[in-house]
Amino acid sequence: MLATPPDYDVLIVGAGISGIGMAAHMRMKAPGHSFAIVERRENLGGTWDLFRYPGIRSDSDMHTLGFDFEPWRHEKSIADAPAILEYLNRIVDERGIRQHIRFGQKVIAADFRPDEARWHLELETAEGTRSRVTANFLYLGSGYYDYDEPYDPGFQLGAFKGQVLHPQFWPEDLDYAGKKVVVIGSGATAVTIVPSMAETAGHVTMLQRTPTWMASRPAKDGFANFLRKILPEQLAYRITRAKNIWMQDFVFKTARNKPEKVKENLRKGLEKAMGPDYDKAAFTPPYNPWEQRLCLVPDADMFNAINAGKASIVTGHIEAFEETGIRLKSGELIDADIIITATGLNMAVAGKIAVSVNGEAVDFAQRFYYKGCMFSNLPNLAVVFGYLNASWTLRADINSDYVCRVLNEMRNQGVDTVTPVLTPAMEAAIEEDDIYDFSSGYIQRAKHLQPKNGVNYPWRLNQEYVADRKLMAKDPVDDGILTFTRAGANAKTPDEQLEAAE
Repeated sequence: MLATPPDYDVLIVGAGISGIGMAAHMRMKAPGHSFAIVERRENLGGTWDLFRYPGIRSDSDMHTLGFDFEPWRHEKSIADAPAILEYLNRIVDERGIRQHIRFGQKVIAADFRPDEARWHLELETAEGTRSRVTANFLYLGSGYYDYDEPYDPGFQLGAFKGQVLHPQFWPEDLDYAGKKVVVIGSGATAVTIVPSMAETAGHVTMLQRTPTWMASRPAKDGFANFLRKILPEQLAYRITRAKNIWMQDFVFKTARNKPEKVKENLRKGLEKAMGPDYDKAAFTPPYNPWEQRLCLVPDADMFNAINAGKASIVTGHIEAFEETGIRLKSGELIDADIIITATGLNMAVAGKIAVSVNGEAVDFAQRFYYKGCMFSNLPNLAVVFGYLNASWTLRADINSDYVCRVLNEMRNQGVDTVTPVLTPAMEAAIEEDDIYDFSSGYIQRAKHLQPKNGVNYPWRLNQEYVADRKLMAKDPVDDGILTFTRAGANAKTPDEQLEAAE
């Protein structure tokens, strides 16, 4: 072993759901390992602290968006950002995690040096001050989208005399009382903003190019709230979580296998919420349910705003932005005092960190996922990319648990490097698969950046939590692919590791 140990056994990037979850799992399952969380912002929470637009809430139930180890106690299972932040803050305080978070530190570069078995990371503050830190293992909980630059569809906004803003950069003092607001977009963000702003604005119009499939459900989970009254908290949470996981899986698979049946059920839900004369064209997309993420409308809030005349939906293509609003190609002018461009996000790989090994840049698009957690021939690094068809935290939990098992196995074997080795011969035999078979714009725009996926496990990022949970928990860590080595006299270069694996 090297005479001087790294600063930390594990460096976790990001103090959002993924990073906090990893820290909590380490405290429970790998307590002998030191760690730190590096967070670029001044607060924890990630997405739930970054976004400040009206009504921001989860679009998954908190019994699955919550952690497997920490029950969700609020009455509402579709929760707003303050409730989610309260949940996360309670976890970091009760579990002794807060003192391990380094706020205001952005990781800009990470270089793994095999001869030292450690990552050398360069950090930067908002003021531009740089520092360095080393860690044996790197865990990326930095999310999947670009915090700095949301998607820009190239609107020419110069002629518009009102206010224009993007939900990712919401001003604290926005006054929209009595004003005409146009929200461009029809995804989860728009569906959240419209009913919330409609309570105060003069009128809110959701301008969509393409409709989105929407479904209403109560914000409160009556089943969960009843169980909490009659059962111990942990047991009630486990039962509710299992029920909701099963429902997510059932709905998704039914949508893929019997799309017309799901369409019929969604239409019935819309008719129940809005009446038989609702504008069917505005709520009927040209794609099947779950080819894009289904939009959740808790307590039918947006449908109620439309019924009350406080909000409306217009479908059309933008011709131009004029002084007083938006001109559509149909000739219609939508008046606006405020325009909100809820046009989506840009995806980012590895938190936009310049990742390298021995100074050679890592191109993630040329690597295969290993068990949806690590990458082919990339040592001592794991990542969280949550499910597209279920709650993000489901993936975060099983990845954290798995990495803790890997860390413990490394210590048991007395090694300091672990690599999912994929030889050229093995790679040649892999049949590639497109797991990102969602038509959502942000997915399609970033496919060229994403790591590769094989048809068969373990060289893929599965989209099936129930199967993943069993595989990740039961398969041996030392599976013949994950290669354990030690820096120093018996250290092997990546080429030698590949030869040994062959």
